[in-house]
Amino acid sequence: MTVEEKIKGRKIGIIGMARSGLAAALLAKRFGGLPFISDSAREELLARQVEILKREEIPFETGGHTEQLLTRDFLIVSPGVPPHIDILVKARQRGLPIFSELEFAFWICRGRIIAITGSNGKTTTTTLVGEIFKAAGFETFVCGNIGQPFADIADKVTEKGVAVVEVSTFQLEAMENFQPHIAAILNLTPDHIDRHGSFEAYKQLKYRVTENQTAGDFLLLNHDDPEIRVAQISTRAKVLKFSIQPDENARTFVRDGWLWSNYENEPVMVIKTADINIPGEHNLQNAAAAVAMARLFAIAPEVMQKVLKEFPGVEHRLEKAGTVAGVTFINDSKATNVDSVCVALKAMSQPVYLILGGRDKGAGYDPISHFGRGRIKGILAIGEAREKIFNCLGQTFPTQFADSLEEAVHRCFEMALPGETVLLSPGCASFDMFENFEHRGKVFKAMVESLRKNKKKDENLQN
Repeated sequence: MTVEEKIKGRKIGIIGMARSGLAAALLAKRFGGLPFISDSAREELLARQVEILKREEIPFETGGHTEQLLTRDFLIVSPGVPPHIDILVKARQRGLPIFSELEFAFWICRGRIIAITGSNGKTTTTTLVGEIFKAAGFETFVCGNIGQPFADIADKVTEKGVAVVEVSTFQLEAMENFQPHIAAILNLTPDHIDRHGSFEAYKQLKYRVTENQTAGDFLLLNHDDPEIRVAQISTRAKVLKFSIQPDENARTFVRDGWLWSNYENEPVMVIKTADINIPGEHNLQNAAAAVAMARLFAIAPEVMQKVLKEFPGVEHRLEKAGTVAGVTFINDSKATNVDSVCVALKAMSQPVYLILGGRDKGAGYDPISHFGRGRIKGILAIGEAREKIFNCLGQTFPTQFADSLEEAVHRCFEMALPGETVLLSPGCASFDMFENFEHRGKVFKAMVESLRKNKKKDENLQN
């Protein structure tokens, strides 16, 4: 069945009106489909989306999912929609096909796809790979869980183009034929246990990224990750590994202070590890993964070296938000699981006041005790998870509650001394207090800027 036959004239139900759902609705209409989009939120909370849908004459409903959805030919589910809501249970009982936005966009994308997944580092690695491919002259689209939905750009990618897609477990739940040319699994630590039920179930969903790959495709795995190293992953793809150890059997490895690429059994030096602009062992792993993927497209080491020397990192991931009265503020709002918090703490060289909390995702906070010793001077616990955080960490670190992010920022600033750091690294989802982690990070940065202006105003008055 052609793409046109799959979509044109078909009644398509879309659940979720956030970025992915809206992009899927617009894409369906561009290909002659008849989309109907549904969201559980009230209409007044969806003003931007409703304005677009009315302009495009796409029918919609808000405030809940009615059985209108069950009259469609198939459903597309946004990644943020839990798989066990009532309307989806009814759809499965009736045998109604259910696809993710990732799957739907894949039907339409004509170019080669690089799919990057893992518990941490996805956004940084996806962005970095995109920059390397752009620098090498490829028609490149960076999309997926990173911010811009795959459905936004799927019909723009030509046969010569490359779509670099950040992929989450939520997107892999409802895939059927999704087939990337390169799939990469960066690491595996407990995450989204609240949704998937167990770490094992979470891992099995990650492995689905390679489910439809064939012998002409590649599966790239982090050989330094203890879970991946022992994983039994069923795949027909050619399995390659990357490492930051001196492992010459890996496609990328580190030896004598250099990141090497072992392309077609001819190791070449790519860049001195000290010259990589984004610091930390975790970013060295991200760089190793990016180099391995780029070499599969025969991109020259000189191109990769230039990008790696200049790449600034990504917003909301260990991003310096400013310094006020000698106190450094770090925005790590992208840290939505506990392992990400531990990575952030390992990168801290100054004493830290940690802002932690949000919507709990089911994993424990105990690892923070290990990585926080000698680093954390105090914790400000916020959001729905704050009592769980206090019960887990309150005996190890001075821990206080704050009713808002703003209160947490101000109290940390009052306690911190010059030379110390206030770190927003929540280890939780943002949805109890914010639209998403980007919203949370932008609010944090705005607060820091407000502190800076008020401090400057006070200094001017004193002078």
